[in-house]
Amino acid sequence: MSLVQKIHAEIAAAGGWLPFDRFMGMALYEPGLGYYAGGRRKFGQMPGEGSDFVTAPEMSPLFGRALARQIAQALAASGCRDVIEFGAGSGALAAQVIAELDALGAGLARYRIVELSAELRERQRERLSHWGGRVDWLDTLSDAIEAVVIGNEVLDAMPVQLIAFDGQAWRERGVVSAGEGFAFEDRDSALRPPLDRGFVPGTVTEIHPQGEAFIATLAGRLRRGAAFFIDYGFPEAEYYHPQRHGGTLMCHQGHLADADPLVAVGDKDITAHVNFTGTALAGQDAGLTVLGYTSQANFLLNCGIADLLTDASLAERAMAHRLLAEHEMGELFKVIGFAPADAPFDALGFERGDRSHTL
Repeated sequence: MSLVQKIHAEIAAAGGWLPFDRFMGMALYEPGLGYYAGGRRKFGQMPGEGSDFVTAPEMSPLFGRALARQIAQALAASGCRDVIEFGAGSGALAAQVIAELDALGAGLARYRIVELSAELRERQRERLSHWGGRVDWLDTLSDAIEAVVIGNEVLDAMPVQLIAFDGQAWRERGVVSAGEGFAFEDRDSALRPPLDRGFVPGTVTEIHPQGEAFIATLAGRLRRGAAFFIDYGFPEAEYYHPQRHGGTLMCHQGHLADADPLVAVGDKDITAHVNFTGTALAGQDAGLTVLGYTSQANFLLNCGIADLLTDASLAERAMAHRLLAEHEMGELFKVIGFAPADAPFDALGFERGDRSHTL
């Protein structure tokens, strides 16, 4: 059975209407069929490579090297020796971080990866074979985590609920079968955005219960260490600004972006920006303290990427510039850090330009 056929069957079994978060979850993660479960190459710099989008580690190895300096500080501050990465993609970030931590003498014992895609796991195993038994993959999380946790572009790929405002009431947007394809249909719902901002009729936006539940679950298990998440998104007041009436849902295929998740299902990525206020509150409510929140550019500069650039080639500097430039990834991407509430520390990456007050 194909992915499309399976989703149609799921819609029928659900009474003819499927909440969007369930649709998005199947489109991305259905075992053996979803976008992240298939064999297509996702990560790369050019569409000619057969890839769909580029992430910071593929763009420049200096990303992982700078991040490793923050990780090294967190390992030392917490007394931990393990790193856990969620959603390791091609394995590029892991390779950069492990090599830099070793060069820094950070005492890394194990680099552990949580990866839902069996196909991506195999690519990661191949890329990281140099480090042998120091790298392993986790099927389940321990009830007591003592590690520095990282996730680059993980939260944006977690399924979201869609809600639509018709001028009178909010309704939940779901997916129905339409011939061989799919269509949206809105149904009455108690779901609301976290802010009442005078939304205009026709507004569509997202709420993030799965992403926030993930942070809360991690918080409940993080005994020692820290967690850092890098992703694109906004504080709540900016996320739910009335001018952002179309929401943030976006798809990526062949390095082109579109806003229609109902076509080419399983063949393209589906993402939504992160509500970092909700992310921060989910962590705090579950026992973490926010170490800081800032732009990717500020974070990388605080972690010493400028020093790393001095030995880089002209081409390497040009690629690294995209990580920092305001009109590229430098401002759109943000970094948030957490630690157990009883063991905070002054995290290197938030030394200057911390924006926690905006959350």
